[in-house]
Amino acid sequence: MIRVLSVFGTRPEAIKMAPVVRALQQSPGRFESLICVTAQHRAMLDQVLQVFGLHTDHDLDLMTAAQSPADVAARVLEGLSPLLRKIRPDVLLVQGDTMTTFAAAFAAYLERIPSGHVEAGLRTGDRYQPFPEEMNRVLTTRLASIHFAPTAQARDALLNEGVPPSDVYLTGNTVIDALLQTVRKDYSFRSPQLAALDPNRRLVLITTHRRESFGAPLRSTCAAIRELATRHPDLQFVLPVHPNPEVKRTVERLLCDIPGMHLIDPVDYIEFVHLMNRAFLVLTDSGGVQEEAPSLGKPVLVLREVTERPEGVDAGTAVVVGTDQERIVRVADELLTSPAAYERMANAVNPYGDGQASGRIVNALAERFG
Repeated sequence: MIRVLSVFGTRPEAIKMAPVVRALQQSPGRFESLICVTAQHRAMLDQVLQVFGLHTDHDLDLMTAAQSPADVAARVLEGLSPLLRKIRPDVLLVQGDTMTTFAAAFAAYLERIPSGHVEAGLRTGDRYQPFPEEMNRVLTTRLASIHFAPTAQARDALLNEGVPPSDVYLTGNTVIDALLQTVRKDYSFRSPQLAALDPNRRLVLITTHRRESFGAPLRSTCAAIRELATRHPDLQFVLPVHPNPEVKRTVERLLCDIPGMHLIDPVDYIEFVHLMNRAFLVLTDSGGVQEEAPSLGKPVLVLREVTERPEGVDAGTAVVVGTDQERIVRVADELLTSPAAYERMANAVNPYGDGQASGRIVNALAERFG
């Protein structure tokens, strides 16, 4: 059997790797599937593992207070390297763009173990936006042996950088697999705050956590939200507050007194999927949400200056508005007041996949390493 070690550490990684791991587990004659978590995001990671019924084989448990990206990378290398020497997987799988992704791929390279990169080829072309994710992706491409591109643009980016065509597989994005396996029409919120939302009022969902948005950009985003609340008193807002102290301090100070604003703790994946499904409009700097919300027919305003997911912008499901107050308000206001503008975005075709990406990845692994 092919021994596959899947390594991940954050909530987004776990969401996007869960369908792959489950597909591996459903092919027991071909694969021995092992999971190692770094616990880069401890509490939020454990939520996802529970939702998808996944059990870890190895837990590096490297989370510490106020750790820097360099701290994370060093601790992943220190903890993962001896594990790789012990279990010698045939291939190591990583996902996305975190410090866990890069450091795990580097650890595998140092042990001469092939690595596969799920969601490979996303690029902004700016090494500092998003930071440090853009460079994590570029470096992981240089280290990986097999690349699972979620879109044709991601595939082309890899080929343009000189990755051999035989090493690149166009699969779709596994986040759509996870989403379609989770969303239900008859869902009822478990959280009392979410269960109490007014079904007759339009809901704006907001997520923000990027390092490059700390400080003035985040304050400008908050000012835009305040202005939208003033212009549209019928709206209700939900913002799951990221636990990073910089985000938490700013958001709670600037938004706590807005009528209709619900500042809540991060919710588990099932609750969040159905919160997106309940929303009228989504404002986010998250990469995964840019992919998920269009699958539910929700227009997305991207709170970043650049995005490594241009497919959504090209398809008309997303608009990059950055963190400029005037620009956020202008674009959001049009969607809130013009049914035609809203319908154009809500009915645009989602470019991120059909929910079958995990099966394609598993088949590629069997072809390559079987």
